Amino acid sequence: MTSLDDLPIRDDLRGLTPYGAPQLEVPVRLNVNENAYRVPEEVALDIVQEVARALPDANRYPDREFDELRRSFARYLGRGVTPEQIWAGNGSNEVLQHVLQAFGGPGRTLLSFTPTYSMYPLLAQGVGMRWVPVPRDEEFTVDADAVRAAIAEHDPDVVFLCSPNNPTGTAIDLETIEAACDAARGIVLVDEAYAEFARDRDRTALTLLERHPRLLVSRTMSKAFAFAGMRVGYLAAHPAVIDALRLVRLPYHLSAITQAAAVAALRHSDAMLSRVDDLRAERDRMVEELSRLGYRPYPSDANFVLVGGVDDPQATFRALLERGILVRDVGLPGTLRITAGTRGETSAVLAAMAELRAD
Repeated sequence: MTSLDDLPIRDDLRGLTPYGAPQLEVPVRLNVNENAYRVPEEVALDIVQEVARALPDANRYPDREFDELRRSFARYLGRGVTPEQIWAGNGSNEVLQHVLQAFGGPGRTLLSFTPTYSMYPLLAQGVGMRWVPVPRDEEFTVDADAVRAAIAEHDPDVVFLCSPNNPTGTAIDLETIEAACDAARGIVLVDEAYAEFARDRDRTALTLLERHPRLLVSRTMSKAFAFAGMRVGYLAAHPAVIDALRLVRLPYHLSAITQAAAVAALRHSDAMLSRVDDLRAERDRMVEELSRLGYRPYPSDANFVLVGGVDDPQATFRALLERGILVRDVGLPGTLRITAGTRGETSAVLAAMAELRAD
């Protein structure tokens, strides 16, 4: 039988494994930072009606510039962001890929601070650019001095700052982001996939766009809008950056159905963000209860908690799975990452962690 090793793939892809996490049918799934709540019925019905209006014209290509969706995103973001500053794709991963296709490539470098989102090096590899990981401090934070020093040492073409950071949940302050913008000669992208879960939603890099034309701020509908299955990500940046991304996108990359569904969902942003508030409460409850049990949860501005003080992460992962609870072992010593769920799901994981601690 032919194997992957027998195929003439690129040499730099040999030995790599695809990105992925376990997809198991268990009662409590808290491993991939999905929104624990289903799309509310009234929102789902509006989405279905919007899709129904788009379907009769499915024989035609969709709006290549997704103008209505861009207007909807600009209204949602506010802060003076205009439709001309908006880009979107099939999930934030495609948006990040567009950025690296336009501003990265062979002979160029992508710098970020690790541990961070594990797709970054894979996206860099995919466009043939060099990945430069710079370690965070012991508390997984990054400050302005560290950013300036790393950029001065490595002179990257693109800098990715994940805030709140995955998998640690830690946020990066605006002063540090500005330091990166001032120090970098190339592109600085702030990945705000979990921004709606932050303790202070106003502390967003969107407020810095007007002063920094090479700053990009990416977001997703997968988390706050419970739209992981629909695959819609977007970013805000200077209109010249949007022009650059047009050079690398595939024609008609956002289907008419995707555009219609996203526009309808954005009309219900208040309803969706009320669910976000519930998840923030469960996240904070998890931090408080796990601390009382003797674990060491790190402060989080996302919809998950990185839990330290786990003596044997793999054994704990298996023990939770045996109890019908799926979490994530992200490979950091002594830790597991647990997504904030519904109140019942949070109660289940807390009871299981208490039981395992007692053992």
